[in-house]
Amino acid sequence: MKLVTLINSALIFASITFVPGIAGAQTATSNSNETIAINSNNLPSNSTSANNFQPFNLVTFAYQGGLKQHGIPSGETLISETQNKKIIAEDLVKAAVNADKLPSEVLNDQNYLSSVNLQLNALPDYAAAD
Repeated sequence: MKLVTLINSALIFASITFVPGIAGAQTATSNSNETIAINSNNLPSNSTSANNFQPFNLVTFAYQGGLKQHGIPSGETLISETQNKKIIAEDLVKAAVNADKLPSEVLNDQNYLSSVNLQLNALPDYAAAD
């Protein structure tokens, strides 16, 4: 009986510890149709953007037209230009810096740029789910 209680306690502790991170994860489908988990809310602590506009929020903001004044199209045009590589992660981040949504240091943050790139690649799937 003591072993069962110990195992149950460990499971409860693990659930409390890991569920917030799992709930914040997003899924995306790569070109090979394999599902990958993206949790851009957990950027490494050495990331300069850890407390700023998260990559998912940045891409959503752009998709909704929040960066139009800075040269980034919205909606289906953003998706099309991303798929045709006319707009890349760096373009979105530069526009966000110009819009005072991100500090300029983020332009050199490869972790942040990679996360934005993942979100841009997943954008067609997110838009299709709308």
